[in-house]
Amino acid sequence: MINKNIINIIIKKKNKGELTYDEIKYTVDNFIGGEVKDYQMSSLLMAIVLNGMTDEETFNLTKIMLDSGDKLDLSNINGIKVDKHSTGGVGDKTTLVVAPLVAACGVPIAKMSGRGLGYTGGTIDKLESISGFNTSITEEEFIKEVNDIGIALVSQTGNLVPADKKIYALRDVTGTTESIPLIASSIMSKKLASGADKIVLDVKVGKGAFMKNITDARKLSKTMISIGKKFNKEIVALITNMNYPLGYTIGNALEVKEAIDTLNGNGEERFTKLCLTLASYMVSLGKGISLEDSLDMVVEKLNNKEGLKKFFELIKAQGGDVNNIEIANKKIALKSKNNGYITDIDVIKLAKFANSLGAGRNKKDDIINHKVGIILNKKVNDEVRIDDTLLYVVCDNDIDIDKLYDAFTISNKNIEEVKIVYDIIK
Repeated sequence: MINKNIINIIIKKKNKGELTYDEIKYTVDNFIGGEVKDYQMSSLLMAIVLNGMTDEETFNLTKIMLDSGDKLDLSNINGIKVDKHSTGGVGDKTTLVVAPLVAACGVPIAKMSGRGLGYTGGTIDKLESISGFNTSITEEEFIKEVNDIGIALVSQTGNLVPADKKIYALRDVTGTTESIPLIASSIMSKKLASGADKIVLDVKVGKGAFMKNITDARKLSKTMISIGKKFNKEIVALITNMNYPLGYTIGNALEVKEAIDTLNGNGEERFTKLCLTLASYMVSLGKGISLEDSLDMVVEKLNNKEGLKKFFELIKAQGGDVNNIEIANKKIALKSKNNGYITDIDVIKLAKFANSLGAGRNKKDDIINHKVGIILNKKVNDEVRIDDTLLYVVCDNDIDIDKLYDAFTISNKNIEEVKIVYDIIK
């Protein structure tokens, strides 16, 4: 017999009990319907954060959220559709580089992405810094575009996993975001609803990520892969470094310009390596070929600029003008006060500063300023001299940027080589 009383369900989870499928479904359905109130759902979410969920509970929550709304049918798109998901990071513009490279290799990319909430914008915010770019095309236009040019990037539809949308919004304002079962079910319900055949997960770990240590990142990866297997989806997870900003830029229009530079062969070395690695796993899954052959193919598409051409095709197909990406008119330099080597860059301090400029959202309905952000002039392990430029702040008005000195640690000698990919979980 199931609990049909939210108080009893909260108490059961508070006392470390295992919720049944029917109890989770009752809770989720009634939360969407308004019978279960925000404060009650918040109590249950906090009990889950503190006491966890079993694999069975996590799978059931994923399935219930997946079934709460529409599912995208990609069967009319030719070929094996491979999706990529990042758990989020600072300066994370990887989709803008990876997706065109993979599409140029002949693997169809039918991707739905989200908007940012927190430090910096999401993929859709970045794309909307391109004048005219339409992220809200119809499902029919979406499928046609993928069949015509091999790629489409759009915002999530209104009724895709509505249960997750409502629960995620509550988690964001109640301090209940950092829970592996809740993160895994949220990500996988969206990915499964998006209709891809296979999925590559970019699980970030470090100071700028939800997962602060590799043990938790592995646990999250294995949880998502386990959910995928139950839905007969092949999933590979890469655990990647989010201790430092990705590439040189933080901020929406700036990141689009850096993505174009990267596709043009002028990307920052570590960021380029991450993109090539993610793309090669996607191509390997999509074409059923070895990782070595996939990497060769992806590198070729970078070197011969076919990935760049595919990006321009995507922008044009969705109404964007790639020559009209507006950047704020002020550029303020932060100059080094010391000689030495950069041994740390505090990614969160940079992200919060960019957010204070308007590059991110604190609330869901905040308006993003696409034009502002930060351009790093140095990266970890670079040698610096007094008066070298550490970074530029791109902004609309004169502001004091001295607090950003605290983001840099400059020492007498450099550190060990910075790893990009820590582990691969299959």
